[in-house]
Amino acid sequence: MTKPTQHAAGSNLLLDGLGPMLTHADAMLAMSYVPPLPTNVEQVPRHQRLLQVQDVRDFHFSPPVEAQLQQSTYMMAWQGYRHRDPRAASTWATVSGEAQRQGMLLQSPIAACVEGLSGVGKTQACLRSLRCFPSQVVEHASFPKLNGAHRQVVWLSVEVPPSGKAADLARALMEAWDRATGSDRFRIWLEKERIRDGMRALDEWRQVAVSHFLGVLHLDEIQNLFKITSLRKRRSGVGDGAPELSIVEDQLLRWLLYLTNSGQVPLLVSGTPDGVGALTKRMSTLQRINTGGYHAIERLRWEDIGAKLSTSFLGQLGRYQYVKHPLPMDENLARLILDLTGGIQRIVIALWITAHRIALARKEDTLRIEDFQKAAATWLRPLQPAIEALREASPAKLARYEDLVSQDPTFWAALWDGTNR
Repeated sequence: MTKPTQHAAGSNLLLDGLGPMLTHADAMLAMSYVPPLPTNVEQVPRHQRLLQVQDVRDFHFSPPVEAQLQQSTYMMAWQGYRHRDPRAASTWATVSGEAQRQGMLLQSPIAACVEGLSGVGKTQACLRSLRCFPSQVVEHASFPKLNGAHRQVVWLSVEVPPSGKAADLARALMEAWDRATGSDRFRIWLEKERIRDGMRALDEWRQVAVSHFLGVLHLDEIQNLFKITSLRKRRSGVGDGAPELSIVEDQLLRWLLYLTNSGQVPLLVSGTPDGVGALTKRMSTLQRINTGGYHAIERLRWEDIGAKLSTSFLGQLGRYQYVKHPLPMDENLARLILDLTGGIQRIVIALWITAHRIALARKEDTLRIEDFQKAAATWLRPLQPAIEALREASPAKLARYEDLVSQDPTFWAALWDGTNR
């Protein structure tokens, strides 16, 4: 939580909380993270190197699309604040709801979308983009039209609960709000074992968010708004493929449309192709999402790497070898990794770590091609049907992809726990 920078007389103080807009190059640098490189490997015991290789889990090498996302996120917040100058009476009419009741002209809705397969880094891309703002919460010592201090919340990120129910989303939003602001504004709601009126809870949260000038709301795992059963029917080829919304989900969709229609909170959604496809099925929803931009996070492909191998995700990852005799990251190794993982970044990292575990269990202190093959056939064996579907580009097999990779968190928990031993 920070205090805003000194703003010029007559300026919109909400814009001060955004800081300066980053250049494309600066955005890529800000969103990337590369851990310290391994040094003096030969002097470090093997069991310690097993722990050091876990640093690779924090490795994040931003592709250009993430810099574009960061700039889109900034522009969404800037555009939203530009029309919500707290010095203007019309802004407070919007906050109170009087503008809607009187039919006053509201600003155009602002929304953006991030789509990608499970494991390519959608959530990380969105969170890193949001964290490029100087602070999530800004404390204003004084505020137009109000007595005393006031809190401005620049962004909030929430995962849509698996149930897709209004009550569960309301609870998630309230919990995230209280964590971010360090307050207990929603204590009475959260003390309840169960929120019975989800839409009423959502409306109260919205009113609080609007009055504190929320800059961007990020809803992750947007596919959870839709029934799993309807998605399974589509994957199995039953029906015409149109996802069927339950009554609660339809209410939620209308609530989100109202949130953007009112011009009160710019919305960023992220999810898998199933979820994004279902969300954008209605033209009205599609138009609103496109106002802030559509961003596709792709899996790694050799045709996109090619001659740029040394400066690519794989090229940089290849520098993190915790053996005395490393294996060159050449075309052969890169193509093998892509083949064994389908180019899914999270699986690439898992393969890299487990290959090291196999290598460090041998007498020879070296990393070999066979270590990656063995790791894929053992530790990553449950993922092979999904990876095969990606290699074959089979629509029938790809339709089951999300079930195989994203719906079983116990697999990833067991994998990461196992590589720590």
